[in-house]
Amino acid sequence: MSKILYLNVLLIFTLTSCSNYGQLKVIADLPGSLSENSGLATYNDSTIWVVEDGGNKDEIYQINFNGEILKSLEVKNGKNHDWEDLTTDTAGHLYIADIGNNTNKRKNLEILKLPNPTIEPGDKIDAEKIELYYPDQKEFPPKKDAYFYDSEAIFHHGNKIYIVTKNRSKSFTGEAHIYSVPDTKGEYEATLVGSFTPCSDWKICQITSIDISPKGDKIIALSYGKLFVFTDFTWDDFTKSNMQEIDLGARSQLESVCFLNNDTLLISDEKAHGEGGNLYTYSLK
Repeated sequence: MSKILYLNVLLIFTLTSCSNYGQLKVIADLPGSLSENSGLATYNDSTIWVVEDGGNKDEIYQINFNGEILKSLEVKNGKNHDWEDLTTDTAGHLYIADIGNNTNKRKNLEILKLPNPTIEPGDKIDAEKIELYYPDQKEFPPKKDAYFYDSEAIFHHGNKIYIVTKNRSKSFTGEAHIYSVPDTKGEYEATLVGSFTPCSDWKICQITSIDISPKGDKIIALSYGKLFVFTDFTWDDFTKSNMQEIDLGARSQLESVCFLNNDTLLISDEKAHGEGGNLYTYSLK
């Protein structure tokens, strides 16, 4: 083997061994300025909309599949307390889940409803507030074995926003709660829809994002390394259905999932420990 060929093989081996993304196919590196990306949405074109979580700017970003920022919009009346997930409705509204609640102390949970950002002509965008609280949370924070009130996952169906919680309790059971609220401006007591336990390993079983397919026949929940695919469901408790567990083989900080089309997912992760910070695809076929 020639020296040049040997060096090329060594380089390929080094790159692939340092970055193991399992079944995920890398589309693009996300901009370094968005290393804490926490939510994805798409309008079924060749771009995505991205937000970052708490401590970052009150802005949403449009990014192409080369990882370039095309547009940024300041959300005028929506402070980023802890933005976590994005979803859209059939009318084109974009919803930001400001419901991150790591310590289970927050009393100002809200979902921000924006008009379609793809047609926004300026550099700012208005938001309506859907304020909510969980009826079963009585203490702020509760005891550590009842840390059920953080959430990083929403999707839209009908005239409701569905919220899936991220279990932070000790000891960890994996149980995730499902709530719903109307998709219109107001203050609401969230409706407890049901619960499910995707799996019980705290390292890879906390739900970080969720989405529903364009046809409405599949719901995908994402964790730190797995997908949970719900089919043949009825409303409102979609967990009374078939649930398929898919191990992606990736163990990066996977934060966001959305459907590009009915059989293709877009997934992103945060940049951590020198890995991640990418946009991926995954095929359900």
